[in-house]
Amino acid sequence: MLFLLLLTIKTNIMNKDQLEGKWKQIKGDFKQKYGKLVEDDSVFAEGKLDEVLGKLQEKTGKTKEELQEEIEEW
Repeated sequence: MLFLLLLTIKTNIMNKDQLEGKWKQIKGDFKQKYGKLVEDDSVFAEGKLDEVLGKLQEKTGKTKEELQEEIEEW
């Protein structure tokens, strides 16, 4: 019983990369809104990239470097 409780707690705790991914999503969303406000497409695109990388990091728990390597290998 204790093992199941500990396993449940462990799976509910985000690792550092997942937290960083969540932050990148928030930052990316802000950049997109700011880019629209000032009509700066480069800021909007940068924000979209940050958001996508953040979502991937949060879902996979991988580091930014690991994800960039995988993208480059495609």
